[in-house]
Amino acid sequence: MQRRIGKLERPFGSLHYEVTGGGPALVFAHGLGGNQMSWWQQVAHFAPKYTCVAFAHRGFAPSSAIAGGPDPADYAGDLAALIDHLGFADVALVGQSMGGWTMLEYALAYPDRVKALVLSSTSGTIDRRGADPSGGKDYDSWLKRADAAKDAGLAQGIHPAIGAKGAARTPALNLLYRSIDEMAGTLDKEKLRAGLRRVATRTLADLANLKAPLLTIAGADDVVFPAFLAPALAKAAPRGETHTLPDCGHSPYFEHADSFNRLVETFLARHRQE
Repeated sequence: MQRRIGKLERPFGSLHYEVTGGGPALVFAHGLGGNQMSWWQQVAHFAPKYTCVAFAHRGFAPSSAIAGGPDPADYAGDLAALIDHLGFADVALVGQSMGGWTMLEYALAYPDRVKALVLSSTSGTIDRRGADPSGGKDYDSWLKRADAAKDAGLAQGIHPAIGAKGAARTPALNLLYRSIDEMAGTLDKEKLRAGLRRVATRTLADLANLKAPLLTIAGADDVVFPAFLAPALAKAAPRGETHTLPDCGHSPYFEHADSFNRLVETFLARHRQE
């Protein structure tokens, strides 16, 4: 299986990327607790049929650190530069959590270059509370419960992106997720979270301009992203579909990789020839 590791020079420094496999381009963007390694279960699965690209967002090792931390408004520009650098005419995109900011903005900016878009546990740059069909009531209620669950989990060494049930079911995955998260070193993630909220100003109406077919995936027990927003996102897109995994937290791709991969594989196969 073909594999190469590269560094793309950008104004901030270098963007680390890894390319594995062959076939149509399939690009993965990780969340706040990850890097290119987060996709180990997806790259191994999809590389026999796709050219899989995983990268570390700016500010996340092994990409260059940035004084003061990265601005998520720059993420889509980095992705555009990487896709151009690799010479892909079109791509399918998979974004998890923070990676949804990158992938949604690219898909809206370059509609003719995106064959399919998967948003996992994320609304990307769409304002969450504003996307709540209840007008914010359900979101506020969920947020109160979610914050309490996160605090309780952190006190026990449980990463919020795995959650209590996931950590109990597979302690090794909880440890691995924490280890990958810690590779970011001194990156100020609270400051970055504030930046993510700052640029999440889009509304569901913006999805009417999404040309690519959209698949939203959520975990029913997520305490980081409100799973009930995933169907609302899919409904707002011209060609949207959604799936919520039961007994799953914020990281379907990590916790239930087999189910996640099947969903994505089936979705891509339907739209691959369009």
